[in-house]
Amino acid sequence: MSTTYAVEAEGLVKHYGDKVALDGVDLAVPTGTVTSILGPNGAGKTTTVRILTTLADATAGRATVAGYDVATQAIEVRRRIGLAAQDATVDPLLTGFENLVMIGELHQLARSDAKVRATELLEQFGLTDAAKRVAGGYSGGMRRRLDLAATLVARPEVLFLDEPTTGLDPRARSELWAVLEGLVGGGATILLTTQYLEEADRLADDILVVDHGRVIARGDARSLKRQVGGDNIGVTVTDPSSLDAVAALLERVTGHDATIDRSDRTVVAATSEGVGGLAEAARALAEAGHEVEDLALRQPTLDEVFLTLTGAPVETDDELEESHR
Repeated sequence: MSTTYAVEAEGLVKHYGDKVALDGVDLAVPTGTVTSILGPNGAGKTTTVRILTTLADATAGRATVAGYDVATQAIEVRRRIGLAAQDATVDPLLTGFENLVMIGELHQLARSDAKVRATELLEQFGLTDAAKRVAGGYSGGMRRRLDLAATLVARPEVLFLDEPTTGLDPRARSELWAVLEGLVGGGATILLTTQYLEEADRLADDILVVDHGRVIARGDARSLKRQVGGDNIGVTVTDPSSLDAVAALLERVTGHDATIDRSDRTVVAATSEGVGGLAEAARALAEAGHEVEDLALRQPTLDEVFLTLTGAPVETDDELEESHR
């Protein structure tokens, strides 16, 4: 495997009994870049991270991290990585400062050096004012920032983030994205798993879409969205009885089939004309006299990308592991 990649895997396979969690995953993360593994629960994202961080053994295949084999040189790999898992790993009974100092000492830093490093990270992650508060009293976003800070105490060469913003409200998610962008701007090498296309779009240089343990698509967010027809025009009507007429109008304007969601009083149709298509739809709706609550141009969601590429849902990683413990 090439030394130009911080993370590289060939043919990773993982079985839980007769269930296949990974089925031949290949990936390569160049040093100083961000790669995102994108997919819903159960696609194989967490399983991949567990193998790459030496927390699970692959059934078949090979991987290196920071130039070391994850199976035969696990100790060397662990010395060079940071992992922010889905569940926070900080002690809720300790303050933010105490948590980071403790982790520094576990990494064999002198206590004085651990305190300096803790102070630096608390400032970097906007937690200085909360340094002396117990972590159990932090908000969800603050806990995730502290957890991420903890992974950086030993200045790892490669950072693994497993769905770092899942469960956060939009404001906390945006704040954490800003922190991650700072790390990216500083040249960090990151492997990020996520369920959010927007997150991958904002942070990643390269995106891998996974399904049933296989990489089914790869590219940047724009190229992935093009695979599901580009932008969509969404219309929310005031009068539910007009949904069919509005759908017919959108189909005529866009040249694409429209989808009706009667519970939300919405109609959605793909467009290849971008803002121009939105303007044309607005004129047509006004001329036809339809009352509209909302009219917007939006990009495909992760669900739309994934369903277009796969056509089927998947089991969760937790279900696979629980059924074979």
